[in-house]
Amino acid sequence: MRVSLKDVAERAGVSIKTVSNVVNNYQHVTPAMRARVQLAIDELGYRPNLTARNLRKGRTGIIALAVPELGNPYFAELAGAVIDAAAEHDVTVLLDHTRGEREQEVLVSQGFRARVIDGLILSPLELEAEDLRGRDDDVPLVLLGEREYDLPYDHIAIDNVSAARTAVRHLLGRGRTRIAYLGERTDSANQPAHLRLAGWRAELLEAGLPAPDTQVGATGGWDRGDGAEAMARMLDSGVRPDAVFAYNDLVAIGAMRVLHERGLRVPWDVAVVGFDDIAEGRFGAVTLTTMSPDKQAIARLAVESLLRRLDHPEHRSGRELTAAYRLIERESTLGRR
Repeated sequence: MRVSLKDVAERAGVSIKTVSNVVNNYQHVTPAMRARVQLAIDELGYRPNLTARNLRKGRTGIIALAVPELGNPYFAELAGAVIDAAAEHDVTVLLDHTRGEREQEVLVSQGFRARVIDGLILSPLELEAEDLRGRDDDVPLVLLGEREYDLPYDHIAIDNVSAARTAVRHLLGRGRTRIAYLGERTDSANQPAHLRLAGWRAELLEAGLPAPDTQVGATGGWDRGDGAEAMARMLDSGVRPDAVFAYNDLVAIGAMRVLHERGLRVPWDVAVVGFDDIAEGRFGAVTLTTMSPDKQAIARLAVESLLRRLDHPEHRSGRELTAAYRLIERESTLGRR
């Protein structure tokens, strides 16, 4: 027989309303009373009827996460973190795959799943601010990633400029002076990589070093093959960097393969730093130094921001929320100083 709120209330010696307040995590319950009710819940094995709770609130209990590439390890790891963060609030996550295409990102952002979901977390690559200004969907929206929008939606990111500068500063500290950047996107008017590129350039200039365009490698995407092609083109052009800072770990891994094929040793001849701290970078023949964003914090902030909008729809102003990052030093930057 299913355990009810009434059963818990009788076991705890409190009213059904008090049990409901504890189950729904209302703040005005005293710690002693909360502990007393929680003990009864644990003893009886009570599980809330989430369907009934959501119906009372006019919700489905489902949110969506839309990312460019589910096959990209970073987004796969981020999706797992979002699912875990949502589960702590008894919320289910529906995954959408936009392929980083503007049309798909517009479709998702305009609420084509509005009847199914309570809110949307979106990590866009090509979406423009104008696409969101005309948004007439009342489903709450939270944005992730490097793109910047001056719009009334919460935006969760790390400080990409500062993180990029930290990566370049690490390479400078290793005695590298010809540091290339791989990952500029020339096929996008407002490319998502611009903040990391800006950080690369700013740190070099502050160190009194040039930051020529010849040391910037353009990519058609941000996968392993894109990094390999960009590295090969740079070497074929006669540019010989002694270090590479890549937009992400996949680009870095592709670049490292080409460096190996050309007889250049990582890290002795060319040091390499990636970005994202994906699992693959920890297990290569040469492990990859990387900038590691706090994916769990990004996920937690995104879910909590979305739920805040659901609970307080009157809050219309967008907030910029920043998660932490750290440099993880591995074999790809060891060697000479």
